[in-house]
Amino acid sequence: MADPATFDQLAAVIRNRRTSMFVDEDTEVPAALVEQLCGLAMWAPNHKRTWPWRFALFQGDGRRRLGETMVADMIDADFGDEGKRVKTAGKYLRTPATLVVGCAPHDNEMLHIENRDAVAAGIQNLLLAGTSMGLATFWSTPALTKPPRVLDLSGFDPDDRIVGIIYLGWADRSCETPERPPVELTIVDS
Repeated sequence: MADPATFDQLAAVIRNRRTSMFVDEDTEVPAALVEQLCGLAMWAPNHKRTWPWRFALFQGDGRRRLGETMVADMIDADFGDEGKRVKTAGKYLRTPATLVVGCAPHDNEMLHIENRDAVAAGIQNLLLAGTSMGLATFWSTPALTKPPRVLDLSGFDPDDRIVGIIYLGWADRSCETPERPPVELTIVDS
């Protein structure tokens, strides 16, 4: 039988994970730690073992380069107005580390969908592990999911897609716990 204390510890990490960018902007997040978090992401379920995860870490001036590159892709795609582009150009500077998480495609439609599900589940592993280490995390949806220049800058293949952009930094304060609705569980026993 499992140790109830271990369950309680895991439940506490899950309940304490907060989406926030309340971070110490001057303290970097070591690349080795981010690599460990990405390794835990890859333990998410992956039905046919397609290993769809893709990761690229942007730190220092690389974060500015990411923003400029995303804006170039937005212009080419005629996406967003000037205000959105200006915001995008600087938003990856909000935390010391920005992680682009991508997903490999698959020719089989079901596996294509399952690949994205595996990457999303992996991101949750990463976020929870980051919380356990004292990191504040924020999962952001990218302006474009297949921005060619950003995919190239990230070292991804042209057919990959971006599932999330994760902001990482050392939490410098707590944030409020949001309310959750009660669980609605249907039980069928016969």
